[in-house]
Amino acid sequence: MYDKLDFLSEKYEELSAKVSDPEVIADQSQWQKHMREMSEMEPIVSKYKEYKSAMDQLADTKEMLNESGLDEDLREMAKEELAELEKKIEVYSQELKILLIPKDPNDEKNVFLEIRAGTGGEEAALFGSDLLRMYTRYAERRGWKTEMMDINDTGIGGIKEAVILIKGKGAYSRLKYESGVHRVQRVPETESSGRIHTSAATVAVLPEIDDVEVDLDPNDVRVDVYRSSGNGGQSVNTTDSAVRLTHIPTGLVVSCQDEKSQIKNKEKAFKVLRSRLYDMQLQERNKEISEARKSQVGSGDRSERIRTYNFPQGRVSDHRIGLTIYKLDYFLDGELDEIIDGLITSDQAEKMKNF
Repeated sequence: MYDKLDFLSEKYEELSAKVSDPEVIADQSQWQKHMREMSEMEPIVSKYKEYKSAMDQLADTKEMLNESGLDEDLREMAKEELAELEKKIEVYSQELKILLIPKDPNDEKNVFLEIRAGTGGEEAALFGSDLLRMYTRYAERRGWKTEMMDINDTGIGGIKEAVILIKGKGAYSRLKYESGVHRVQRVPETESSGRIHTSAATVAVLPEIDDVEVDLDPNDVRVDVYRSSGNGGQSVNTTDSAVRLTHIPTGLVVSCQDEKSQIKNKEKAFKVLRSRLYDMQLQERNKEISEARKSQVGSGDRSERIRTYNFPQGRVSDHRIGLTIYKLDYFLDGELDEIIDGLITSDQAEKMKNF
């Protein structure tokens, strides 16, 4: 680990010299590239400097304690300082391990979050609506923007399927752990006997992908247009503005009817299609990776039951890390950080085993 830290420190110094070179400054693309590299390295290099400074202080303190004839009061002070420095060095060491964990290249990207009602009929659709509101509220709390891409509702408050784009720095880094099956246990309003029903909805979180990241041949996509529809007629359009894309090689189908403009709907639909294709490629690659990856909380397996929302007990349980909180109302209102922070910590701990 420390060889890698020394290498990064040397590289950082080299880049510092380069970005001050007039010839490099004149080439703005090269200068910006070096500045981005430095920006990525800076937290690690800065923390490593703190670590080395603490190590130097530790060596000096140990040397002082080995001196003969040292005043007893000074000796006690030096022992206290030694203990504090050892604790500080342990903290720095853990922080450096976390900083050295390879970053997911998608972490800073916006996300497409897809919700689909699963088993449970109308109750599953109503739960899907609850999840849509939960993630929308979470985005609001973090200052992120949301944009509806497509929604297929049931007409009585539930949704069969919904796709939203969440725009914000680090959106994927926090929401990527939400992929999987979400289960709900509650008494439906239509249940006169008070019997608890279990239903489910599936969540998929896909990073927004740039055009250059996915090889998408327009000739492989069939484009169909139709009139958008909505409940009560409020979103019924008199023109063929809704767009449905079918990716012929994979059979993937994407629809978008949120905009009144066919062009805008087509643009949105292609964005979602690219992300789904990227996700499909990613899932195929993950299957080829060792079983060790499946033990990590960020595996993103769509069929994995990740969380249970129990209404009678007012609890939320995340099955991947064994964490249960009795704050269901707050959680459904977008207070997700307690569980998401736990998932991130668990994922980091798993990855740190490689050091």
